[in-house]
Amino acid sequence: MVCEKCEKKLGKVITPDPWKTGARNTTEGGGRKINENKALSSAKTRFNPIGPVGGSFAPCRICKQKIHQAGSHYCQQCAYKKGICAMCGKKLIDVKNYRQSST
Repeated sequence: MVCEKCEKKLGKVITPDPWKTGARNTTEGGGRKINENKALSSAKTRFNPIGPVGGSFAPCRICKQKIHQAGSHYCQQCAYKKGICAMCGKKLIDVKNYRQSST
């Protein structure tokens, strides 16, 4: 779960979404360019399995589990349980009266 501000930081899929309402990777509205080669244009945001020497996935700031989403500071389980954005940690919902579990 990410906040509205961090939604822009999320990666885009190569193929356009056939269901256009709410899709971020359509050609309308400047989401994608026509005849764009995503293999070349998204090289900086693409996942590198080797990564920099000595670097790997960042650990979660709460449970120290490895995070598999680029730019995130919290894993999805901790973000859901705490009601915070997984990328910036902003409080999204008050979970005081909820029974939050990851299963």
